[in-house]
Amino acid sequence: MIIEQADVIVTSPDRNFVTLKVTTDEGLTGLGDATLNGRELSVVSYLRDHVVPLLIGGDAGAIEDTWQFLYRSAYWRRGPVTMAAIAAVDVALWDIKAKAASMPLYELLGGASRRGLLAYGHASGGTLEALFDSIREHQEQGFKAIRVQSGVPGLKSIYGIASDATYSEGGTQEYEPAQRGALPHEEDWDTGSYLRHIPTVFEAVRNEFGPELPLLHDAHHRLSPIQAARLGRSLEPYDLFWLEDVTPAENQEALRLVRRHTTTPLAIGEIFNTVWDYQQIVREQLIDYVRSSVTHTGGISHLKKVLDYAAQYQIKSGMHGPTDVSPVGMAAALHLGLAIHNFGIQEYMQHGARTNEVFKQSFTFTDGLLHPGNAVGLGVELDTDEAGKYPYERAYLPYNRLADGTVHDW
Repeated sequence: MIIEQADVIVTSPDRNFVTLKVTTDEGLTGLGDATLNGRELSVVSYLRDHVVPLLIGGDAGAIEDTWQFLYRSAYWRRGPVTMAAIAAVDVALWDIKAKAASMPLYELLGGASRRGLLAYGHASGGTLEALFDSIREHQEQGFKAIRVQSGVPGLKSIYGIASDATYSEGGTQEYEPAQRGALPHEEDWDTGSYLRHIPTVFEAVRNEFGPELPLLHDAHHRLSPIQAARLGRSLEPYDLFWLEDVTPAENQEALRLVRRHTTTPLAIGEIFNTVWDYQQIVREQLIDYVRSSVTHTGGISHLKKVLDYAAQYQIKSGMHGPTDVSPVGMAAALHLGLAIHNFGIQEYMQHGARTNEVFKQSFTFTDGLLHPGNAVGLGVELDTDEAGKYPYERAYLPYNRLADGTVHDW
């Protein structure tokens, strides 16, 4: 099969998405997600101006060779823009190969290793009452594991907290961090207040919902290593499934300090994009879960290699899966997660009704488990007419400032 055409499609139904659609001379098409939240157009240009011309006339079945060519031939390696673009090509070619084989993609990856993928939802609230309501609503939606994010007394706006604890029509939580507008939204932050408050939140949640419910929490890079160690230790009585992104992980040695002081499991890697980012922290067993997404880590081919490496150290997957990963990227994660042995848990933040009209999906969520479905390929089709109704709109993620005006990690 020869690649005859490759189109970069930008659409903004509920938020901005970048999709690569590859078409072969035999009429088969494959989709890949290239969405880079808040920097989407950089990947659009990388694909349209630099990658697509290299694909035309190439062998659609040569997935590994194409990956190595795109990674090594540019000289400038790694980075979120490059790896998101390569991921889109990689996933699109896997989609085509599975369609040519008339089977769902996970069968090409070795077949199913489980019946379905345990998923966690995002519960949040500015108060304990609102948080409890949100947890209950997630349980009613079918979630068997819950990420808990809470407001902090004295802080007006915190990333990860919905405006209320309700769901909109179609079951989508009313919280989208990438806000449309000319400038990003500014939030406030106080680490001391957070460190004092969060343990009391988890004590209340455990008292209300019992010891069996798997609970997760995201610190979102806001803490120094010693603060992260303090938080991990203070949360040990509440038996978290994991504590995520406790400190900026670019400084990987910092996780040694955290690990020495707490047995709370750690999930790291949401902003990583190659196996080289994981080399030290996997080898030294400084984490328990790999948080990368297929979309931002070079596609199925590369993320599978990362997870195979992690498996040697009993480290499991916890693939990134919020609404800044399109249904195409989500489907790719589900096929990969179903096939690998060291699956841990899958993040699942439901998309809005307009997004679901643009991206027709075959994956299911039943009794707490996700499944990619048994349609051939990824099981996602893009309605280009519907996508055309929603042009790109500039949107940014928020950022933090401390009380004295200092920009802080968020």
